[in-house]
Amino acid sequence: SRSAMDHQPKFFENLSGAGKAIAVLTSGGDAQGMNAAVRAVVRMGIYVNAKVYFIYEGYQGMVDGGDNIVEVSWESVSSILQVGGTVIGSARCKSFRTREGRLQAACNLVQRGITNLCVIGGDGSLTGANLFREEWSGLLEELAQKGKIDAEAVKKYAYLNIVGMVGSIDNDFCGTDMTIGTDSALHRIIEVVDAIMTTAQSHQRTFVLEVMGRHCGYLALVSALACGADWVFIPEYPPEEGWEDTMCVKLSENRARKKRLNIIIVAEGAIDCHNKPITSEKVKDLVVQRLGFDTRVTILGHVQRGGTPSAFDRILASRMGVEAVLALLEATPDTPACVVSLSGNQAVRLPLMECVQMTQEVQKAMDEGRFLEAVRLRGRSFENNLNTYKLLSHKKPDAELPKSNFNVAVLNVGAPAAGMNAAVRAAVRVGMTEGHKIFAVIDGFEGFARGKIKEISWGDVGGWTGQGGSILGTKRTLPAKYLEKIADQMRTNNINALMVIGGFEAYLGLLELSAAREKYDEFCVPMVMVPATVSNNVPGSDFSIGADTALNTITDTCDRIKQSASGTKRRVFIIETMGGYCGYLANMGALAAGADAAYIFEEQFDIRELQANVEHLTEKMKTSIQRGLVLRNENCNENYTTDFIYQLYSEEGKGVFDCRKNVLGHMQQGGAPSPFDRNFGTKISAKAMQWISKKLKETYRKGKVFANTDDSVCLLGMRRRNLVFQPVAELKSETDFVHRIPKEQWWLKLRPLMKILAKYKTSYDVSDSGQLEHVAMLPKEAETGAI
Repeated sequence: SRSAMDHQPKFFENLSGAGKAIAVLTSGGDAQGMNAAVRAVVRMGIYVNAKVYFIYEGYQGMVDGGDNIVEVSWESVSSILQVGGTVIGSARCKSFRTREGRLQAACNLVQRGITNLCVIGGDGSLTGANLFREEWSGLLEELAQKGKIDAEAVKKYAYLNIVGMVGSIDNDFCGTDMTIGTDSALHRIIEVVDAIMTTAQSHQRTFVLEVMGRHCGYLALVSALACGADWVFIPEYPPEEGWEDTMCVKLSENRARKKRLNIIIVAEGAIDCHNKPITSEKVKDLVVQRLGFDTRVTILGHVQRGGTPSAFDRILASRMGVEAVLALLEATPDTPACVVSLSGNQAVRLPLMECVQMTQEVQKAMDEGRFLEAVRLRGRSFENNLNTYKLLSHKKPDAELPKSNFNVAVLNVGAPAAGMNAAVRAAVRVGMTEGHKIFAVIDGFEGFARGKIKEISWGDVGGWTGQGGSILGTKRTLPAKYLEKIADQMRTNNINALMVIGGFEAYLGLLELSAAREKYDEFCVPMVMVPATVSNNVPGSDFSIGADTALNTITDTCDRIKQSASGTKRRVFIIETMGGYCGYLANMGALAAGADAAYIFEEQFDIRELQANVEHLTEKMKTSIQRGLVLRNENCNENYTTDFIYQLYSEEGKGVFDCRKNVLGHMQQGGAPSPFDRNFGTKISAKAMQWISKKLKETYRKGKVFANTDDSVCLLGMRRRNLVFQPVAELKSETDFVHRIPKEQWWLKLRPLMKILAKYKTSYDVSDSGQLEHVAMLPKEAETGAI
């Protein structure tokens, strides 16, 4: 759609970094995933023949120079992908705030010929970098006057290019949907909440949890959404006057409803509408004084910054690191300093100062008590989270609910996927808020045919967000052989709409039901599908619920296996992942775990490729990194099985390395859902239920619902930057039904990334990147898939 598409595609291998020097530093508070970004910058830089330098201890190291600025090699960044924090260190630096400090820093860089800086840090660090860039030519002239550098150097190194990546667990930077470290911090918070839930339920306790976020409530808000907290305090959205009463009434109502625990989440920067702090102690005292509930405070503190980065953060940081090097290679004296970030699922470049100004605007709005404005400035994803939280956490009294007289059935279809229950919970609660009666179908289409259907209420789905698997039960059975019986059940229970949460079978099921509309009027109702499958193989959506959790399982396992291989030395592991014919898990798992190769069905490979991989590993064993990791999708090739590849590697590697194999199997379908899957499941399902309400109103005529057009059977998916409803009939042409995968898959574009980071020569189409965009204040109706 963009004019760039009309030109010749732009290939990465045509960009050269020869003669350029890139330095990378981390600054400000540490965040998980910074190391993944450092690794990607170093390897990408070396790959394009640039020199790459580490600057240790942030700006302090740049000012101090000496052995704080070191040229690095490919192996320098081995084994850091799975380490939290930053291995090159970060320090608060007073001297860089002075002109003398920056003068010294410029001198240290010029002596090494460095004119390209990649800064990974928060908004303070990035603002500092921009000032440095603006002063650069003045600093060089001053250095020349003082005789510290010669006139030649002033000409040769006249410009400083800067690209920033935002590493901050608070997710407080405008213009980026997710900053590096946010997802990992959510993992830490959710692990704690899940652990506390079991003890709180045993004792009927109330827990007040304080999470980080001095000026930004993102972590508090999303963790409240992800664990179904009873109340949340954030700086952007202070509670109304008299909140003390409202909160206590809600907590006591919950107790009366036999809810055994209350969880209250407080951001460390929480305030009331008079800008007075609301502390976790204050909240605890309130609950104890007014209600006499046994209440405990837990302050999470630096736990949130710790631990290994999540799969999401590793992939995000690796994508950003590569994009940052591209941006530096393409920078001219006229390009403003930019930050690379993700918008939805799209890598973008934004002018650094526009983002910083916007971030400061939010703070200003909060200081001046313009809280609605603050929420709006935070961006669509934040606003979406807040609205969804408000919708799901507070049950209105029955008298206040509208009565729609519509019945909506919700069912799970296909294999279990973590996050399905969060989606069911959101559907039930939003449906009830819209005035519908919600019916839960047990065991998919098969259970539907057998009449396993019952009305489900608000309280029934409490505590479901954190549960793995499928509580309703799910089956792979398709509806075609039960059409008669399902139609009977729809008629008996007077079902006016269907919501199906599931994988490829759910998609096939909806196609079958819509084909049966000519014969059965019962199927002439609105139907919507929400994609949930670990394989992420549903057409019409970049992501499906459950894939992120599975990816984290794979990554965790690979980390352990790498550790075992590093100990033994000269060992190669071959790991088989799930996914049917879809290579998403194998490919993204390989990117997140730092694997040497990933065999997938979508990219055909032959014996020559296998041989090249063996030779590549043989070469690798001569370096200091004496271990190998290879992922194989279960159906990537019917003859080159996991056993075959294992035997081939064992034979060819004799005397150089030995081999082990590991089939991950069904552990990929289990486990507690990751924060991403809880949040994605909740938001996408709430949106689907709102669509059902809209369609029910549109298709209700003369006392009955009648919908038989294609646009009344939709799949809700995330496409690049937006959540879109697509008629399943239109998705047929995009589907390979034999292999149960979409014909085109976005993540294949990231495949060269994994190869580059594993030191393979490859071609990489980068036509998509390179457009500098602007930070937009979005109109109200631009509702997107920012998750």
